[in-house]
Amino acid sequence: MAASSCARRPGPVSAIFGAEGSAMTLSSHLALHRFGHGARSDAPLPTDPLAWLDAQTRAPPVPLGRPGYSPADGYAAWREHDAAPPPPGQQSPVNRLFRAEQEAWVAHLLASEAPFHDRLTGFWLNHFTVSQRGGFGAMTGFSAFLREAVRPRVTGRFADLLVAVAKSPAMLFYLDQVASVGPNSTFGRRSGRGLNENLARELLELHTLSPAGGYTQQDVVELARLMSGWGVERNATPFDTVFRPANHEPGEKQLLGQAWAAGPDSFEAVLRQLAAHPATLRQLAFRLVRHFIADAPAEADVARIEAVLRQTDGDLGAAARALLRLPSASAPRLGKLRSPGEYALALFRAGGGTDPRPVLGAMAALGQPLWNAPQPNGWGDVAQAWASPEQVMLRLDVAYETAGRFPRRDPRDMGEELLGPLLRPATREAVRRAGSARDAMALLFTSPEMQRR
Repeated sequence: MAASSCARRPGPVSAIFGAEGSAMTLSSHLALHRFGHGARSDAPLPTDPLAWLDAQTRAPPVPLGRPGYSPADGYAAWREHDAAPPPPGQQSPVNRLFRAEQEAWVAHLLASEAPFHDRLTGFWLNHFTVSQRGGFGAMTGFSAFLREAVRPRVTGRFADLLVAVAKSPAMLFYLDQVASVGPNSTFGRRSGRGLNENLARELLELHTLSPAGGYTQQDVVELARLMSGWGVERNATPFDTVFRPANHEPGEKQLLGQAWAAGPDSFEAVLRQLAAHPATLRQLAFRLVRHFIADAPAEADVARIEAVLRQTDGDLGAAARALLRLPSASAPRLGKLRSPGEYALALFRAGGGTDPRPVLGAMAALGQPLWNAPQPNGWGDVAQAWASPEQVMLRLDVAYETAGRFPRRDPRDMGEELLGPLLRPATREAVRRAGSARDAMALLFTSPEMQRR
């Protein structure tokens, strides 16, 4: 953080809305808590929280501290695995690469000075889910998916993000586009292979229109026909996404009432039209407000973000800045339950942790292993997905275990530094009366203030 926008101590702890009581003025603690992954007591607080958050939507993301791997590196590891599979109990070369990328990302999140940008990246990674469960194809391309397709575009135009994601090797492998062949194409007639509709369906259902957009099963088929021929070359240059004319379904396609010509150019053109569709903008606005503000977003809030997206040609940075200025963004009530991944990160940031390995372990223990969602619709984004009795008990266990990792910290000071005006008197008193420092820290970690944002 730049010294000009940060200080070691916030303003008056009684002022959640800022000195002027404006609903558009966030306190430093609330800015970190609601739009980041929580405060670190060893890091400065922003003195102008709104300007600090705004700046994260305008500057390019800083490089991650650890280098990633290229798809070519991933495919080489895949071939190494195929040539000499590791003995039982040992990781394959692909798994080692993927694990290193997970650790690099979490290490970045623990120390990050641009947590709002990180949260936006996490939101879009979940919106465009690519999961480890997709196997080596998804895993070998994941570093490029994160670093080149998603992260640089989360504050740019949604259409550009959609095109980059839909054409990324990781997504093409994850949703089986690499197996899709036009049945009447040269290769299709020779091999008897046909279309795979997975990517076409998820592009319409999850990534753009949603079912409210009124598409039909025939639209799914037509989009699959239009996308046929797009795949990945993993055994030779360019080790990247390619278009194979021999696999492409010939003839005109009819999608959402419009004719599209055969050939590679129609894929990107369709994606850009889908990105600008009113149903898409409505879906994106709803999901953004639901993620950052409330499980049941206010209609006025959704309408405001939708209008910004419409007026700016899908500018996600403008939408993010408008999100910060919703009156509900500064509401002092902490209503959103943190997901397990967000909660684990908040705990370790609170303690000043720097090792990503226990954070990854906590995420897995809480049922949300990083980048391993069970289905293409990603992880649940409302409390109902994470508030079962079993989940509550798991959080207690993880909080107590994590509290033991920071024995030299005073929980009372931590509470004031981390939460400031968000800290409830009941929590302050419970921490003060605890029988041991570890119990006090566990009580702080399991408080409603730490679990909600």
